[in-house]
Amino acid sequence: MSSSSSANTPSATKAANGGAGGVQSLERAFDLLERMADAGGEVGLSELSASSGLPLPTIHRLMRTLVSCGYVRQQPNRRYALGPRLIRLGESASRLLGTWARPYLAELVEATGETANMALLDGDEVVYVAQVPSRHSMRMFTEVGRRVLPHSTGVGKALLADVPADEVRALLARTGMPAATEKTITDPDAFVAELERIRAAGYAVDDSEQEIGVRCLAVTVPDSPTAAAISISGPAGRVTEAAQERIIPVLRDIARQLSIALARPA
Repeated sequence: MSSSSSANTPSATKAANGGAGGVQSLERAFDLLERMADAGGEVGLSELSASSGLPLPTIHRLMRTLVSCGYVRQQPNRRYALGPRLIRLGESASRLLGTWARPYLAELVEATGETANMALLDGDEVVYVAQVPSRHSMRMFTEVGRRVLPHSTGVGKALLADVPADEVRALLARTGMPAATEKTITDPDAFVAELERIRAAGYAVDDSEQEIGVRCLAVTVPDSPTAAAISISGPAGRVTEAAQERIIPVLRDIARQLSIALARPA
């Protein structure tokens, strides 16, 4: 973000005390919230000062305001954590993200003939935020809002492929790797190796790993404001390896288009 780099310049510090100070304070507050999220949701003031370059008194003042508004809470150990009031904002933003994505998913359905989905990585789970169904009588359906473990889904694997291996292993240790079908990957080493293949290929495949007879192809949305992936899913008899060669370029193109739309100012 531009605010994190500008925060380190003398001119930016002077501007904070001038007419633009209110705007800059808002930028800095959001920058701190994002740094807290990147750090796992809980940090100390000294960590924030080191990462942002802002002086401790400035950070303390901003955090005090965020605490009073409910967006941050101070823990008994004096560290600061993201507050519960952010949950409502995040849920509303997720719904809007799904709404914005629907036209692109509809285009994906037109191009591939299969059901199109969008999902986010929320904590240790994948949550589906949008879907446009196929027009085929035999089609896949996933309820918007459904949460699943990422290890058995195409979107989950695509999203985890961008996560460091040690963090993936920690997530798998927390969630376990229950088998949804006999084809689900349930070994952490095998799963990490699968993620390496996904990174190299640029797309993920769920081949009857979540539901027998269903294949899913997924890619991440590049530069999305939050980790997001889109996918198509359909019967294995239609989503064949031959069809996959045609579908993957379409998936990537739609993901790029969606990325541009999400980055576009309102």
